[in-house]
Amino acid sequence: MDHHRKAPPDPAGSIEPEHARGLAHSAGSPRPRAATGAPGSLDEGVTSSGEQADEVRSFWRRLGLPGLVDVHTHFMPERVLHKVWDYFDTSGPLIGGIEWPISYRRGEAERTALLQEFGVRAFTAMLYPHKPGMARWLNGWAVDFARRTPDCLHTATLHPEPGVETYVREAVEAGARVFKAHVQVGSYDPADELLQPAWGLLAEARIPVVIHCGSGPAPGKHTGPEPIARVLARHPKLRLVVAHLGMPEYEEFLGLAERYDQVRLDTTMAFTDFTEDFMPFPRHALPRLAGLGDRVLLGSDFPNIPYPYAHQLHALERLDLGQEWLRAVCHDNAASLFGL
Repeated sequence: MDHHRKAPPDPAGSIEPEHARGLAHSAGSPRPRAATGAPGSLDEGVTSSGEQADEVRSFWRRLGLPGLVDVHTHFMPERVLHKVWDYFDTSGPLIGGIEWPISYRRGEAERTALLQEFGVRAFTAMLYPHKPGMARWLNGWAVDFARRTPDCLHTATLHPEPGVETYVREAVEAGARVFKAHVQVGSYDPADELLQPAWGLLAEARIPVVIHCGSGPAPGKHTGPEPIARVLARHPKLRLVVAHLGMPEYEEFLGLAERYDQVRLDTTMAFTDFTEDFMPFPRHALPRLAGLGDRVLLGSDFPNIPYPYAHQLHALERLDLGQEWLRAVCHDNAASLFGL
């Protein structure tokens, strides 16, 4: 593709241990159970794309929505994404030997078209470096992807390294609307001094940052709520969107959202059958989640999910938190955040 030929040499290299650890379950984690065939279960809709699209559209139409806004979808240079998929294919010890099929292993154009068929009005390109020297290159690719993909919220990324403030500012000036940070894959402390100017810049610009900082599916050296609490103490107005509801430290991250009014959470993979088997959300905390209904955003992890897209939606619906909560989570909160 033309944008690959124009890109500078790929600094990504192979998927390093830090990246693998970020994708892994700990070896001792229970394995997700097999699909049951019950309504809302893992195998509920492994059907044709058209049938899946009909199911997703039926969901948001029942809620009276104009579509969905998904703040956690992955698009990145194809060769980088294929390396991620290759790791999942190994079912090796770093994912506890779990079989994790990629439900939407398709070409870039087909994946974007499928989200459009689902009625996803806006989505992100969650891309991230697993080592220094990658972020600026990824951001260059993301500019082109956003230009040729009108429904994509222009996404950028960062890493603690010399020059990070400069290339974050360049990304903001190029029109980035959301950033992705992956503490687990990058194996860095989000409170690193190198990142402080970048966090300050993003807080001032009011640009949200979707950050994978919880210790799921496997803990990293700097995962968990404590490093994020240190970031927020210095940048209380930073618009952090905690990915995966912060699993498995759900309650601790709920606490940060209750303390800081700019902290939000995304639902990525939470409440699905796959995740509930090894990192279940504590049901006694559901009232707190309901109370943060204006700051919870739909995320899916598309395309890297081992179940149909609709399963995430049904998993949220079966929480029985009400249609108003569902409408806010699946569309209105993100639409307000991004001015859609």
